[in-house]
Amino acid sequence: MRSLLWFGALVAVALGTETFVGHQVLRIFAADEFQVEKVKELEALEHLQLDFWRHPVHSEFPIDVRVPFESLQGVKVFLESNGIRYSIMIQDLQSLVDEEKLFMSRQHFMPRSIETFNYASYHNLDEIYDFMDLLVGENPKLVSKIQIGKSYEGRPINILKFSTGGSNRPAIWIDTGIHSREWVTQASGVYFAKKILDGYGKDASLTSILDNFDIFLEIVTNPDGFAFTHSKNRMWRKTRSKNSGSSCIGVDPNRNWDAGFGEAGSSGNPCTETYRGPYPNSEPEVKAIVDFVKSHGNIKAFVSIHSYSQLLLYPYGYTSKKAADQAELDALAQKAVEALTSLHGTKYRYGSIITTIYQASGGTVDWTYEQGIKYSYTFELRDTGRYGFMLPASQIIPTAEETWLALMVIMEHTRDHPY
Repeated sequence: MRSLLWFGALVAVALGTETFVGHQVLRIFAADEFQVEKVKELEALEHLQLDFWRHPVHSEFPIDVRVPFESLQGVKVFLESNGIRYSIMIQDLQSLVDEEKLFMSRQHFMPRSIETFNYASYHNLDEIYDFMDLLVGENPKLVSKIQIGKSYEGRPINILKFSTGGSNRPAIWIDTGIHSREWVTQASGVYFAKKILDGYGKDASLTSILDNFDIFLEIVTNPDGFAFTHSKNRMWRKTRSKNSGSSCIGVDPNRNWDAGFGEAGSSGNPCTETYRGPYPNSEPEVKAIVDFVKSHGNIKAFVSIHSYSQLLLYPYGYTSKKAADQAELDALAQKAVEALTSLHGTKYRYGSIITTIYQASGGTVDWTYEQGIKYSYTFELRDTGRYGFMLPASQIIPTAEETWLALMVIMEHTRDHPY
């Protein structure tokens, strides 16, 4: 097995694919704010090419960072010399990437129907788009596909519309995969689509929701980035747009919205993972959603799904001011998290973005909330760091089915509390 994995790594190099041989993911435990600031010094050293999966913010939460092999010794010496404790979360990232590819290759076949589609495996962009076409083809009375725009590289940006009829009805929006390397989110989106389809006419609560609301589901919110994670770089997060005056590619699409754009919690450096872009909505992937939301004008709940950390978050991220509906949003988040936990015992924290994780400007749900969409939430799915963005496929179904319970709570509340 080990020789096969190393052979896979050699093939990847030959094909020009980014490899992560010897890369480790460290979990850093800053004891106080002084140590947090020392880790931020590391973050500022671009030559180390560190990829922070969880950024240094304050000492309450651990910091996760992918460290290239050539930077490992220097980073560890720096941490140890400053008395900063750390552990090795992932010993060799490439081994997980190779195991993931091997599993996917064994699962790969072209399904003839949505019943034979493998919901317990990760799929590439073409396979997900084929799934969407199968779904629509087999169920044209309930679901349709809408292209709301094109990506920077010209790929269609598609959403599924689940509707029992009528025009401009109140609606619920769910998107997954805005950060391309968060594969469990796109896989969960596929599961949600099947769940909505299977539930109508059988699940009384979901049937009631669809009899009164449309549901829009965008499974691949960042198609260029997602395709790139499959073809070149499994750890790619951003879009694939070119940045004027820089050789660095891409914008963080969750820092590109016109809500506190450019404030603290985003970066003006195109080479960072949280680069906000040159101006709000510069990314066609973001602009497509903005235009759709504005033109629709009747979206009542908006849920954007990320990974990882096991969190349910609501506005605000860019400011410490409380949302006008903070009490209701918090109570609903608590109820949703309780439903999620009831299935597998998975523990989630909940709260506003800025108080629960960190300050983040230009984020999706801050913008949707300021557009009048009261029930604006962000999920951070499994796990809390053992695998991070490399969550094994064996956890897709458990993750998706527990998240679905939380989504149902939010959708039921939206149905029962119109505004």
